[in-house]
Amino acid sequence: MFEHETPETDPAPLTVVAAAVVEEGRLLVVSKKTAPDVFYLPGGKPDAGEEPLTALTRELAEELGAAPVAPRHLADIEAVAALEGVPMRMTVFEAGLDRTPAPAAELADLRWTDCLDPALRLAPAVRDHLVPLLRERGLLP
Repeated sequence: MFEHETPETDPAPLTVVAAAVVEEGRLLVVSKKTAPDVFYLPGGKPDAGEEPLTALTRELAEELGAAPVAPRHLADIEAVAALEGVPMRMTVFEAGLDRTPAPAAELADLRWTDCLDPALRLAPAVRDHLVPLLRERGLLP
């Protein structure tokens, strides 16, 4: 190593909480204004010291104007974050919503999908990890 070089360090994983909201065989996905063609689960990054469910409740209120109903831990997914390109650990809660969601804050769009449309661009963590899990559990076709 040369004097001006610094040792490479792995970035700390991005921590995210998200909701898998499935109704009648369709998953709620959202897109952000910064990448309107990529769809994710609603949710976001917890604030420092914030518990996952508290963060999820805050994020759903900000993004969808709704609160989670009967949230229960579904999975912890480790993948590369679609936008940031860094390692990510996403804690996913299966939940309902207390009202009809509407996109707000940084969201560009929301839609309900059976995840069978090849033209719908799902974030890799959703496409490769969550959708197979939901299909295995019989929640998606």
